[in-house]
Amino acid sequence: MKPNFKAVKFPQDELAHDNIIEWWYFNGRLRDQRGRSYAFMDCLFKADNQRVNIPFLKNIPLKNIYFAHSILSDIGKQKAYAKTHYASLVSQDSFSLPRLFVNYINVGVGRGYVNCEISSPAENEYRLKTEDLNLELKSVKKPLLVGGKGYLERKSWSTYYYSLTNLEAKGMIKINKRWVEVAGKVWMDHQWADTPYAGDRWTWFSIQLSNQTEIMCFEYDDGKNKDYFASVIDAENRQTHTKEFELKNLEKIWVSPTTKIGYPLTWQIKIPSKKIDIQVEPLVKNQEVRFGTINYWEGPLAVKGECGGHKVTGDGFLELVGYGPEMDNMDIVKNEIAKLNKKLLTTIKKRAKELLGEWLG
Repeated sequence: MKPNFKAVKFPQDELAHDNIIEWWYFNGRLRDQRGRSYAFMDCLFKADNQRVNIPFLKNIPLKNIYFAHSILSDIGKQKAYAKTHYASLVSQDSFSLPRLFVNYINVGVGRGYVNCEISSPAENEYRLKTEDLNLELKSVKKPLLVGGKGYLERKSWSTYYYSLTNLEAKGMIKINKRWVEVAGKVWMDHQWADTPYAGDRWTWFSIQLSNQTEIMCFEYDDGKNKDYFASVIDAENRQTHTKEFELKNLEKIWVSPTTKIGYPLTWQIKIPSKKIDIQVEPLVKNQEVRFGTINYWEGPLAVKGECGGHKVTGDGFLELVGYGPEMDNMDIVKNEIAKLNKKLLTTIKKRAKELLGEWLG
């Protein structure tokens, strides 16, 4: 444990910290009133721009920068809609209240802006509002303090880390410009660290089982060392933390048609001390997110197997970072901008002809 380690406290540590990188991350499975199934991920990042190693953000003349990523999945239609915002403007009163409160807008091209919000109006209650989400959340379990103290220290990195593993959710999501009423279950992670992360590779899972057990586990590879870790919280809030777990790639690879990166999406996870043996597979395959020169895969999972000697099913999320080249995206970005410009020019010409016709007619 590093000498200046401080025990995680609530609600104080739900707020922002003076570290290289920090994020407030949510994922979830939701269903509408007709039983149609959806999934989402949404994450607000805060980075010290002088110390974080993200080259394409270096030109922003601010010490602390914020940016946001999201992906919304229509599982029945096998469609996923990813958004990456390179800059988010945080309000002056964000992080000024005793409880979590951050109000921000995502900078982009459009007719207006949307006030986004991550907040905790009362103990165990949260609100998540973005361009496509408007959810009220209630935590039914105490926080999972990863590592037992909410802090992990390995050979080349360390991080503060806690999770809210079982959040009851209700509200609305926007699919194809239409708001849909939904309910379901959400997972939340909050991490802050003095680690740049850039160039590292990790395979991360959040799992919510049908017996009310939740699992967070990952493999982390910094190019020199591989670290394995798992945290488990059961239905009675008992927490277990271990490095003794097995992660096996079942060799079903999905290849991105855009970046040509192969992502392994089907896995077996074993945690012998908890008699956990589960398999996970993707619900939607095309879930790649591209952020400047960084590519990663993020998406919902179907889960089945055994826990404590009993058969279980469940929902999960998988994040794969560092599985492909980081410097080949600029051609993709340029091509997408060229397509956007061409589409915009065509629209302008079409509208000009319509206006001319109206004027002459």
